[in-house]
Amino acid sequence: MKYLEVPALDAVNNILSWETPECKIFGRVEAYSCKSAGTDKKLFKQLETRYTTDLSTSQGSFSPEDHFHMGSPFGPMDQPSSRKTLFYLIGTLNSSFPDYDFSEVKPEQFSKQPSCQLVINSVNNTLFNMGNERIVKDLRLWDVIDNIIDLNDCNVYSYNPDMDDDPNGEEGSIWSLNYFFFNRNLKRMVFFSLRSLSPNAPMQEGEDLDAFSDSEIDPNREGYAYQEYVMGDMEGL
Repeated sequence: MKYLEVPALDAVNNILSWETPECKIFGRVEAYSCKSAGTDKKLFKQLETRYTTDLSTSQGSFSPEDHFHMGSPFGPMDQPSSRKTLFYLIGTLNSSFPDYDFSEVKPEQFSKQPSCQLVINSVNNTLFNMGNERIVKDLRLWDVIDNIIDLNDCNVYSYNPDMDDDPNGEEGSIWSLNYFFFNRNLKRMVFFSLRSLSPNAPMQEGEDLDAFSDSEIDPNREGYAYQEYVMGDMEGL
């Protein structure tokens, strides 16, 4: 997975960490191209070997209801396209959380969302309820993401980690959400992560609540020239 530098996302991420009387919230939005690097190729080969071996050694032993043949959030795992989607999601997690290894994550730890719009509404409700509607209204979060990935042509998946492989499960964690906006035709992924910690939770390296301040956004500059930021940067991708 190749991390994409998008200046408009930098502006979004600058205010995606803030504090409320009840909790501290940390979030980020990252864009990736689904181009395989050396480590990605190794991971893909590892996953392909695992699933093709499982399939070949168990032919004839599965009932019609078996999950391997019946499907996963990405479709039947005996189909290469389904395994490729799983690989892209795991590769995104590995890139976004380099201190963790997600190679053993199972398909059932992901869920396919019914629609992109339902996810947008859910995220907006969370941001508004937590006092950060400016990221939607002033920085126009979804217009920025749409310019990168074309939301109308995306499938959206969520990650539901086990306790042992939750990168957001540190001390003081209250809740977290992780969404993957995947455009297969563009071969791009946008990863949206948001988590809430108790007010007394220890700060992690790189976390800075001071970045969220009134000076980050000028309310008279609605839209924050998002299209100029995004389209100018995307020309070089």
